[in-house]
Amino acid sequence: MSLFSMFGGPVTDTDPSTVTATTTAQVLEVIDGDTIVVSIANKKEFVRYIGIDTPEYSEDGQAECYAAEATAANKTMVADQTVSLMGDQANRDKYNRLLRYVYVGEQFVNAELVKNGFAKTLYIPPDTTYASEFKALEKAAKQQKIGLWKDCQKD
Repeated sequence: MSLFSMFGGPVTDTDPSTVTATTTAQVLEVIDGDTIVVSIANKKEFVRYIGIDTPEYSEDGQAECYAAEATAANKTMVADQTVSLMGDQANRDKYNRLLRYVYVGEQFVNAELVKNGFAKTLYIPPDTTYASEFKALEKAAKQQKIGLWKDCQKD
């Protein structure tokens, strides 16, 4: 069973005014492991992945442990791709980024990043639709010592 079918996949409603609708977008740039820039109806939008948090680069260019790997993994999955973006409850975060679950075909990018140890779970209510599923994937990655759970843990 693919992660796409396991998590129900994107909904088919394409009305862009509906937060939970699926919108198709073209990825223009990968900012880091959990943020991309897309084109939606010829408008440039920043998209923050819901339910996950990847290691970041600071403004002075310093990288947290596994930031480069998380960014590279995200690029491998979404760079130059057409993606499906599915909302939850909140439409935007405090930085005015769209909050979305991201799919490339049947691949659920948010879940893949957690499953493969590139991201931790991050719950910010009310966007918690996949919280328990992400937590289970995180627990398995921790147990298997995959990705950041192997390379970034202090003994």
